[in-house]
Amino acid sequence: MTDTSRGEYASDELQTTDVHRIGPTMPMSSERASGPVEAPDKTVEEFVAAFLNELNFGQGVLLSRSTINDQYLALARTVRQYLMAGWLETGVQRRESGRKTIGYLSAEYLLGRQLSNALLATDLQDIADEAMKQCGIDIAALRAQEIEPGLGNGGLGRLAACFVDSLATMDVPCIGYGIRYEYGIFRQTFEDNRQVEVPDSWLSLGSPWEFPHPERQVRVDFGGRTETYTDDQGRERSRWIPDWNVLGIPYHHMVPGFRNGTVNTLRLWSAKATQAFDLQIFNSGDYAAAVRAQTFAENISKVLYPEDSTPQGKELRLQQQYFFVACSLHDFIQNTLPQDFDLRRLPERIIFQLNDTHPVIAIPELMRILVDRKGFDWDEAWDITRQCFAYTCHTLLPEALEVWSAELLGRLLPRHLEIIYRINKEFLEEVRETFPGDEMRIRSMSIIAEHPERSVRMAYLATIGSSKVNGVAELHSQLLRDKVLPEFSQYWTEKFTNVTNGITPRRFVFLANRRLSDLITDKIGSGWVTDLERLRDLEPYADDADFRAEFAAVKQANKERLFKVLQARDGIELPEHAMLDVMVKRLHEYKRQSLKLLHIVSTYESIISGRMRAEDAVPRTFVFGAKAAPGYHMAKETIFLINSVAATINADERVKDVLSVAFPANYNVTLAEKLIPAADLSEQISLAGKEASGTGNMKFALNGALTIGTDDGANVEIRQLVGDDNFFLFGMTEPEVEQLRAEGYQPTSYYRSNDRLRATIDLLAGGHFTRGDRAASAQVVDNLLTQDPFMALADFQGYLDAQDRVDAVYRDTDAWTRSAILNVARSGFFSSDRSMRDYLDRIWNA
Repeated sequence: MTDTSRGEYASDELQTTDVHRIGPTMPMSSERASGPVEAPDKTVEEFVAAFLNELNFGQGVLLSRSTINDQYLALARTVRQYLMAGWLETGVQRRESGRKTIGYLSAEYLLGRQLSNALLATDLQDIADEAMKQCGIDIAALRAQEIEPGLGNGGLGRLAACFVDSLATMDVPCIGYGIRYEYGIFRQTFEDNRQVEVPDSWLSLGSPWEFPHPERQVRVDFGGRTETYTDDQGRERSRWIPDWNVLGIPYHHMVPGFRNGTVNTLRLWSAKATQAFDLQIFNSGDYAAAVRAQTFAENISKVLYPEDSTPQGKELRLQQQYFFVACSLHDFIQNTLPQDFDLRRLPERIIFQLNDTHPVIAIPELMRILVDRKGFDWDEAWDITRQCFAYTCHTLLPEALEVWSAELLGRLLPRHLEIIYRINKEFLEEVRETFPGDEMRIRSMSIIAEHPERSVRMAYLATIGSSKVNGVAELHSQLLRDKVLPEFSQYWTEKFTNVTNGITPRRFVFLANRRLSDLITDKIGSGWVTDLERLRDLEPYADDADFRAEFAAVKQANKERLFKVLQARDGIELPEHAMLDVMVKRLHEYKRQSLKLLHIVSTYESIISGRMRAEDAVPRTFVFGAKAAPGYHMAKETIFLINSVAATINADERVKDVLSVAFPANYNVTLAEKLIPAADLSEQISLAGKEASGTGNMKFALNGALTIGTDDGANVEIRQLVGDDNFFLFGMTEPEVEQLRAEGYQPTSYYRSNDRLRATIDLLAGGHFTRGDRAASAQVVDNLLTQDPFMALADFQGYLDAQDRVDAVYRDTDAWTRSAILNVARSGFFSSDRSMRDYLDRIWNA
């Protein structure tokens, strides 16, 4: 689409602005330029000049002939100029100061759109808005043009993005390391109410926020064998003779702090073949074979989390994990440290944080570097390595703690398997000295599992090879010590700690909810953006009728904004005056979207059966957002049933204006920024003892939604902070769950004894929502009645009772608004800035 609108600066003549004047001063013959590195002036005129310069000489088009994508790319690169000076200066300061760096190793970074965040960090929103207006351009259209990079699956990736944001805002040296997936988490669509996965081509229109540096490529080896040899000092050594290798190409992204001039780096690695093209084979006519090596290598960074139900998928996942940590360790040691740096002092300069088990292969990789390549003795190398890593466990589910087949690991990384075996052997010798004769303990603590096949338990390796191990909420950390890694926490009591997760208030309040941000700032000043505990100053306003009215008006305006977005994005039309009841998170049985569905169907059944009058119901709009992993069959069946229920309810005149259900496809950060500020009720209903922390629960509370939830994950801390009167608690506690499981949980007993539950499930099973096709809903229904692994039926009645309390409070607008204000005021603890201070104090010693 060509933009032919012409503003004050629109002209068919090239804008011949002095490039050196409007751009940052670049270093020339030395590390620094002759003076301080400077960004363009923050004036509308300078911004317009820089924008037109980028459009003409960067994109090679005139304004009158430019497309929206041309304009977006030019605008992004213009804003980038204002960050570049800080980025270059930050790099110089980091190298000169020698401060300890946080190397954040994460397979996921769910960044969200970058343009608005960069404008926020540089305080350029108003200037950019006016500059684009003078050019005759609607800046909102340019913001919408940006494709969100889906380099994460959910909470883990978004947490990583929040953490690197906070570290930059706190001026803490940090390099985020990850993978530049060519295709991120799939784009979700629905066909016949079923999820369909479509490739996420986030790079298709260009990515102006990254800087490729092929000259800093790293070679990564795979396969082959090992051999022993005697070195020059007569010591027996091992070396790896690989079969094949790939190249890792770094792409740098800037991570700006909030208006402080600090810009850290996110370094993502893309895989390329060492010999991508064979001209002789090509000339022979076998064109596919000529590029086979390139295709094979590039598969490593092709897609986030390849489906791993096949042996090939498992192998590709392990390739991905080793690829990015091998690149990252090499990058820091060879390219970031001074050339003459004494690696014995490595723990003084770096701590690598393992974001779950995906990067744990970095532990034997650092040992291989120190022992095989740098000539360290084993004991000295092991002492260095254990100080250089810390491990965050993000799960309580055994299936989420990665275990790799020893056969696969040995075939792909033979030297690393040898190192793991030796680490395990020496560790178990230490345990035997402490607990002589306790062979059962030895087996349970071994990195190597023998059944059902010999395999490597990566969580155990991470625990043994790290200086600290932390959970991500108080309850989760306690269960991690007591249930997941009990022998290790007994052995190393001091090694285990807790850091409750947090979210960045810059993106998820200040940027996503400007109306609320302006209201807060008007009352308590702007300092809360970087000191979220200052929100406590809002508490007195909860009893101010005028403030409550303003707060309620903000919530309604946010709803209206969301409804416009959903109508334009998905063709979904929602009623304007209904409670917005939201459940958005990854689709997994333990998160219990099925329990939410049972509540919706129960309410609907009560109305159509005459058990409840429609006019007596509190109008509700239920909104889901969730993706199911491509190979997770039950999760996909749940999505199908939710969509089927939505279609039926939304078409039923008997519940018109009382119940409506929406499930917009492809929930992502961009939609979250519109949905979360609009929500009235936050659904956090996982089975107690299964959710590690959650971060969506924090985002909703900070944006003035009330929570209905179990005592699970960070819900526990949210409830403690906001108060029982401002939180709708239901469900079994974790000990009660374990007791019921030990007694032998029988879901059918709940079905038989509860009339509402029976009517609800019978309506689902009878084909009411699937056009009479009973088989279409049978898998979800049968799973609930025969297995119900996460006890939705056991918590059903308690959940309905809590929803009745929700209705009662919502009918009292003042009482609801007062509770919502107190949720905002008392949730400052959940800033990722506070999380980072806890990591710095308890784990990183930086």
